[in-house]
Amino acid sequence: MKKTKLSPEELNFFKTVHNAAFANPFSDLRKRLDIKIAGLFPSATRREGIDQSIQEIRHRITQLEEQGRSDINAFEGQDREIMAVVFLFDIFHTFRDDFDQLIKDQIKTGETTVKVPFAETALRRLHEKGFDEKSFAHYFALSYQLRRAFYFISHSLVGGSPCMKTLKKHLWYNVFTYDIDLYTRFLWNKMEDFSTLLLGETGTGKGTAAKAIGSSGYIPFDEKRQCFSHSFTETFSSLNLSQYPETLLESELFGHTKGAFTGAVDDYKGVFDRCSPHGAILLDEIGEIPNHVQIKLLRVLQERSFSPVGTHAVSRFNGRVIAATNRPKKDILDGKVFRDDFYYRLCSDIIEVPPLRTRIEEAPAELDELLGFTIERMTGVHSEKLIQKVKRIIDRRLGKHYEWPGNVRELEQCVRSVLLRRDYKGKEEKGTLSLTQKLTEGIRNRNIPVPSLISGYCRLLYDEAGSYEKVAKLTGLDRRTIKKYIMTDKEDIHHV
Repeated sequence: MKKTKLSPEELNFFKTVHNAAFANPFSDLRKRLDIKIAGLFPSATRREGIDQSIQEIRHRITQLEEQGRSDINAFEGQDREIMAVVFLFDIFHTFRDDFDQLIKDQIKTGETTVKVPFAETALRRLHEKGFDEKSFAHYFALSYQLRRAFYFISHSLVGGSPCMKTLKKHLWYNVFTYDIDLYTRFLWNKMEDFSTLLLGETGTGKGTAAKAIGSSGYIPFDEKRQCFSHSFTETFSSLNLSQYPETLLESELFGHTKGAFTGAVDDYKGVFDRCSPHGAILLDEIGEIPNHVQIKLLRVLQERSFSPVGTHAVSRFNGRVIAATNRPKKDILDGKVFRDDFYYRLCSDIIEVPPLRTRIEEAPAELDELLGFTIERMTGVHSEKLIQKVKRIIDRRLGKHYEWPGNVRELEQCVRSVLLRRDYKGKEEKGTLSLTQKLTEGIRNRNIPVPSLISGYCRLLYDEAGSYEKVAKLTGLDRRTIKKYIMTDKEDIHHV
């Protein structure tokens, strides 16, 4: 095949595409790269950047096709490495809507794997671009994994506050590492060695975050059957360890043999035995388990093996462990929760799930977004009327500074209560004061720092006025200063 070389302008453009393909889709870097590829102003939205960049990439590749330069074997060295990624990136986005529909179909179907109607067309596109036939199924499986991860992280975790953006970014890294190139070359079939510890208060959504990880693992594609080897609906399972008495906990984890203890009338497979080969297990409330169980779990993490209760026979675990606890991070780091050896084997990655109050403090509009998501899930329709109805009752009954001690789970119950009784009383934790009360108490006791006083006052005005500009006009401060005080309010006034 006749060789060709990218021009300096082509190299610069396609190198940017190459970098975008490897960037975390939830990162600011990816947004900047998409906007650069699309030739848009920096003020463009993330959605505009993605849509326009995909169109521009397709246009550039069409030009190469017309010139007979759209085969990776026509390039050498760095040009070949860059164009291989560019072609894969283009093919992935060509079929992204098809992948989304496949995900929805698989959710409806359940454990039976769905035939992929567009597989043959997609594999043919890979062939046209010069990729080795032996790699077809692998690239197709990676594309499906990438789309699933994006789908579940973006659809199940609602909100665009800074702390939620950070969470989504960290979940993506947990699935693909910080470098997708590193993942695709060396780690795509070895992620079971990387355990995860999710931290967060009760009701923050640790289980939802874990399910997003567990539903996004690599699943091989079977070319003969034209479907993936397993349904992702079967790849995630969870176990709340606190619901089992200590006498039954080991049996639920590792299984038992017939006669192992009184009442063991049959062999029983524990959660590690039931896990699918490409699956993940969430061990919720792991901070409550005794030392001797930690020792046995340590063996699973280190050796990937375990023995059911009542036998010395060894079974192998092939999945990935995700653990979650609501215990404070300080207690964990101080050694008050886990044995040191167990902690260091468990914490390949530690991800903190933010509380609802922090999310709302950072982005007040996130409450409306969460209400819309919750109401639509309950009723099947999106209703601005219901959103505003619930919001009015929350404002009237709880106030704008309610701490939401039960987090997202409490918000869901609040919506149910309002829909049923048009009322919700909430639960103020003992000793909890409203922001106005905190400011008043701080002034009365002469112990509130001036920055905290200003931050709290600006927050009160912002909640009433709804914009930085109006608060700036009321206080005589500039907009940037107002924003700084409001964003630091959560760090200052809540500690008064």
